[in-house]
Amino acid sequence: MLLEGIFAAVPTPFYPDERVYYRKLEANIAHYSRTLLSGVLLLGTTGEAVMLDDAESREVLRVAAGVASPEKVLIAGVARESVKATVEMAEAAAGFGYDVALVRTPSYLAGQRTAAAVLHYFRSVADRSPLPLLLYNIPQCVPYNIPVELVAELAQHANILGIKDSSGSVERIAALAAGTRDAARRTVTVTPVFEAVTGRMLKPEPEIGESLVTIGGEAAQAHVAPLKTRTKEVGFQVLSGSTATLLESLEAGANGAILGFAACAPQACQEVYLAWKDRDRTLAAEKQQRIVQASRRIVGELGISGVKYACDFNGYYGGRARAPLTALCSDEKAEIEALLALIRS
Repeated sequence: MLLEGIFAAVPTPFYPDERVYYRKLEANIAHYSRTLLSGVLLLGTTGEAVMLDDAESREVLRVAAGVASPEKVLIAGVARESVKATVEMAEAAAGFGYDVALVRTPSYLAGQRTAAAVLHYFRSVADRSPLPLLLYNIPQCVPYNIPVELVAELAQHANILGIKDSSGSVERIAALAAGTRDAARRTVTVTPVFEAVTGRMLKPEPEIGESLVTIGGEAAQAHVAPLKTRTKEVGFQVLSGSTATLLESLEAGANGAILGFAACAPQACQEVYLAWKDRDRTLAAEKQQRIVQASRRIVGELGISGVKYACDFNGYYGGRARAPLTALCSDEKAEIEALLALIRS
């Protein structure tokens, strides 16, 4: 699977009584599907994955996959504390049509989290997962920075295709890109313009080469042209999790980014990537500077509640975070509105 471009880390919407608001999730995913984003991540940190039980997690994955555009890469956060539970969630995600499983380091038994144990955990999940794995390094939440040498070793596994690194360190992004450069390259299916081809795009139609359409109230057969594809060789793919250092991370070797700020401002994040892709460094830097302050305050300081209110302000449904996360005060909401006044998506 090709992982390039910008991916939104999607929040999980709740009713005021904290039940999952699945209809709003559907509306948000449909909205993201109309953007230029490469894809979306469900049940990441911004998605409050640790706040949901297994039944809710499966339903979130099912509902989101049901409305997402086939062209969008779907990434599922599946990590649990045990290999068995993580693999079971990966199997559920695969059944719903997801393309990649995001897996963080176990966090509870910190005293026994040796390098050997971490290596064993990721390898064991990768051996059994029906989906390719994207490692997740987020030392702000899991007090463990996966060593670059360990990532380089894991990059040799055939079912581990990359890492999302949310450390915020451009130097670490550069080290990850350099340290995994010798990983075995894999052949991925892409479109004629070198965009990712998802499993849902390859799903066969009800009839070979045909689909049903309604004309004048009657069903008729309409020819559907077969999907044209080509292949591309890719190595170990590094994605940043930091909006404030997006441009610098791309220049350091990142293939793209999975961003909480893209949940409320997908277009603004995408503009940085597109300008960089067009090799217009001056424009990319201008686009980057436009979102640095807002992303640092909203995502880095106000956190999930901040992202959710920013979503409300920018046309997506955010709502409140689940307890024990607290709601924003009126001054914080006003601050977010001021920061996003010129960053609408």
